[in-house]
Amino acid sequence: MEVRFHLPGLRQNYPLNMLILSMLEKKPEYFREGVKIASFFGEFPMSLWNGGRKSPDDQCDAGFIENVIRSINAKGVAVRYTYTNMFLDEEDLKDPYCNFCMKAADNGKNEVLVVSPLLEAYVRKNYPSFKINSSTCKEIRDIDEVNRELQKDYHLVVLDYNFNNRFDELERIKINRGGCEILVNAVCQPDCPRRGKHYENEAKNQKIMLKNRTRTPDRQIPLSPWHCEYGEHNEFHTIQGYCTYVSPEDIWEKYVPMGFTNFKLEGRTANLFYMLEVYCHYLIRPEYRVDAATTLLNSMAANRLITVGKPKPGRWP
Repeated sequence: MEVRFHLPGLRQNYPLNMLILSMLEKKPEYFREGVKIASFFGEFPMSLWNGGRKSPDDQCDAGFIENVIRSINAKGVAVRYTYTNMFLDEEDLKDPYCNFCMKAADNGKNEVLVVSPLLEAYVRKNYPSFKINSSTCKEIRDIDEVNRELQKDYHLVVLDYNFNNRFDELERIKINRGGCEILVNAVCQPDCPRRGKHYENEAKNQKIMLKNRTRTPDRQIPLSPWHCEYGEHNEFHTIQGYCTYVSPEDIWEKYVPMGFTNFKLEGRTANLFYMLEVYCHYLIRPEYRVDAATTLLNSMAANRLITVGKPKPGRWP
């Protein structure tokens, strides 16, 4: 059985993700049983429709976007746009950059994560070749509502992370468990009371940042401030103590036998070393983690994703 993983990043993590795909082709013995890279999710910054995490303050040119989509799809992997901004209006649907990104990926191989009913209806009408996924940003916390969501026309439904390891509730999902996606490494503390507000803050700031690109320095709109005391700056070792953390062993020994086969690794805005740790933890067999990490680090250096400095020559005395 395929165990399908969804990796973060269409810009920042794109080179590392492609190195992972190359390693899967050349060193399949490094990987856990049945690992399949199903999609890369994220956005080409700065996308007005983006949500969940705000984009960096730059944009990609048309050639880069087309090349990334073509390269990912050529490996049998889907591009999945995280278009989960919940504050979109009719005028926002006309955004030329987001529509260009959609048209560039309009080939029947790709997906969109949605929250806004307005955007969902627009995508279904104008880009019917895309698979539509229901985002975890909806924060559906009732298992009966999850079952209703699974009956709708969604390719996948990303479950709220608070269902993780609550197997009595997950057993109540009676249909299409293969259509569920489990977020296994959420950095938020369990039952975070501000998670929804964080999504809203990121969505609002995404719109402000785009407006500021056309404004002079003295006319910049201040971003909405944000501080969260509930795990916003957690490291990977910290979240492994949470009840919502899903271990690799539990994926293969518990979730997959129950019929859950889609797993999301978050980290669109994380640094490359964090993602290297996460990828090796979940995708690589324990006995090959050192070999895989060394290979990836060497490849990252060779591709100038990281720079290994040399000592400057000195003189004595």
